[in-house]
Amino acid sequence: MDMVMGGNEMIAIPPGRVTLSDRRTRRSWQVELAPYRLGAFPVTQALYARVTGRRPSAAQGDRLPVEGVSWWDAVRFCNELSRREGFTPAYRFRTDGEGEGEGVEWDASADGYRLPTEAEWEHACRAGTTGPRYGELDEIAWYRGNSRERIHDVGGKSPNAWGMHDMLGNVWDWCWDVYDAEVYGEYRVLRGGGWFDEHWSCRASARRRSHPTFQVDDVGFRIARSVV
Repeated sequence: MDMVMGGNEMIAIPPGRVTLSDRRTRRSWQVELAPYRLGAFPVTQALYARVTGRRPSAAQGDRLPVEGVSWWDAVRFCNELSRREGFTPAYRFRTDGEGEGEGVEWDASADGYRLPTEAEWEHACRAGTTGPRYGELDEIAWYRGNSRERIHDVGGKSPNAWGMHDMLGNVWDWCWDVYDAEVYGEYRVLRGGGWFDEHWSCRASARRRSHPTFQVDDVGFRIARSVV
């Protein structure tokens, strides 16, 4: 397990294979995954503030997951953390600056921090299990049934077999992938369910989508790194 500044642990995830599906097209496809590293917890407000100087979240607390962050905020954070730690930034912005409405390319050869793909997210969430969840929901997740309709500190529920906390519940995680370009354009994938969601949204296979500029109090992110 690697330690990122601020105690955000990175866990080595083994290679594997994930089957993804699209409800609209009724299409399923398999994704082969190389080894990678993924944050054991969602990015906390303390880590986000140290890197960006900002505290955008509605509820305040150092060990709460950062929320109120857009997909663009998340990819910028990844690049800034990479620079601070001496890694090669994973993202290249196709115009000067790093503002909304600009294109971004992922440099797959870079060793810096990035968002997980949704296949990487699901593989790490499942941790070798095949059911909808890696444990009993009340033991592993903060969701509407037990959260008292508020966000909670990371790591308060049981991890999965690979040591991943809060993969389900607490906050949704932004992923790298475009959800369905044909229908939703640039909308990006969200995974995992949040503190305000019913139990059916807190499943390893559940997918949601949102515009990359969207910011709300139950969406955060966790960081990944390629093994290069």
